Amino acid sequence: MERKRQQRMTRSTVGVIGAGRVGSVLAAKLRAAGHPVLVSARSDASVLRVQTLLPPINGHSVEVLDPAEVVRRSDVLMLAVPDDSLVSLAEELAPHVRAGQVVLHTSGRHGTGALEALARRGARPIAFHPAMTFTGTEVDLDRACVFGLTAGPAEKEVAESLVADLGGTPVWIDEADRVTYHAALAHGANHLVTLVSQSMDLLRGVMAEEAGAADPAAVLRPLLGAALSNALDYGDAALTGPVKRGDATTVRAHLDALEDTEVRDTYVALARATADRIGRDFDELAGERIEA
Repeated sequence: MERKRQQRMTRSTVGVIGAGRVGSVLAAKLRAAGHPVLVSARSDASVLRVQTLLPPINGHSVEVLDPAEVVRRSDVLMLAVPDDSLVSLAEELAPHVRAGQVVLHTSGRHGTGALEALARRGARPIAFHPAMTFTGTEVDLDRACVFGLTAGPAEKEVAESLVADLGGTPVWIDEADRVTYHAALAHGANHLVTLVSQSMDLLRGVMAEEAGAADPAAVLRPLLGAALSNALDYGDAALTGPVKRGDATTVRAHLDALEDTEVRDTYVALARATADRIGRDFDELAGERIEA
């Protein structure tokens, strides 16, 4: 029975609307898992991703079609579009779906409610969010991740089967918790990029270039790699640094050094959050009340 289920899913045609960084990579991985794939790609950049990540196999190219045609010809429909476009796209495509058709979206914020227009037509909605940052290149193809899923009981099996085809791990999120789930991921991943970029900018300004060897990333990579690993393993117990130690003179020196930089507000906000987590008074460390 398990073999039959897997064979059935392998033969399912997957239509992907939105060949952006996420949609193009998931389409490529699903095709590699045995699914026939159709895509809709409107921009030149999206068409290029399709050509790069989904090259012809045995002379057969992936078909790039109008969105309505993708809907009509797919067994499983994937909407890989920005959060703010999802509801309107679902409403636009509603006349073309059929009863029993599986429709999923890759938004982290939205649950199945965003596909209500399709569900009213008998479609089977699934929220299917890959908890991963994407470049839209071949680098992404070997990366496995968790998928944040929300669906009804009847769609659980098909959702988990597709996750397995993608080499991922399913995690179930209640409809009411989708926004908090997504906020947690955005706060950790997106703000990490901002934080690291600011750190590199500061280092770039103070490192002496000798024979072109000034490389902020080389300085930060081992430090940040260890810090991230320790944080994921031990949480707050992994914390080090002047706020943790209560080194007021160091905190104040940092604030003085950052006085005329855009980094100062970020430093204050995160140092205050760090102090709050460990029960320390940041204003006492800073020597004054500072607002980021």
